[in-house]
Amino acid sequence: MKWIVITSPDFLQGEATFIPRLFDHGVDLLHLRKPGASMEACRQLLDEIPHEWHNRIVLHSHFELASMYNLHGVHLNHRCPQAPEGFDKSISCSCHSLEEVELNKPMRNYVFLSPIFDSISKEGYGAAFSPEVLRDAASKQIIDYKVVALGGIEASHINALKEWNFGGAAFLGDIWNRIDDKDVDAYLDHLRQLLK
Repeated sequence: MKWIVITSPDFLQGEATFIPRLFDHGVDLLHLRKPGASMEACRQLLDEIPHEWHNRIVLHSHFELASMYNLHGVHLNHRCPQAPEGFDKSISCSCHSLEEVELNKPMRNYVFLSPIFDSISKEGYGAAFSPEVLRDAASKQIIDYKVVALGGIEASHINALKEWNFGGAAFLGDIWNRIDDKDVDAYLDHLRQLLK
């Protein structure tokens, strides 16, 4: 399974040094999502991340930085619904229904489907799909290797995501709540093993 981490919406103390550790532990892609952040603030964070990891970073805004920093790609959303003209790298998007997945999957490198479980980072943002609905979507190949689960994802959910045929898991609150945890490296190694 593809392992994706989405940044905290706020800039965090120690974030720029934590991101390379995530890649060292096997994270496939980092989605740089800072709604409301200026292009300059995003540039500053990118400048602090070693160049060797730039090709594994996906932007949610300020798409012009993608070519300036040779990043992996862009992620479309309601604030930034279109990729730059002639953009030839990875393009992904967020979906909140199985219909959106079916519509967007053919045109995108991968899509997020959310919320799969109750959110860790957003209060009152509950799971939108029952296990039965997800099982059915997997049997119809709506959920496949191009669909990444998002929303409340943590280690205990990985087996269910595999059963539902998701191609990847996107982590947010579960990872960033542990940034100062002395056992975070062991947890990240555990996640890597589960996601294999």
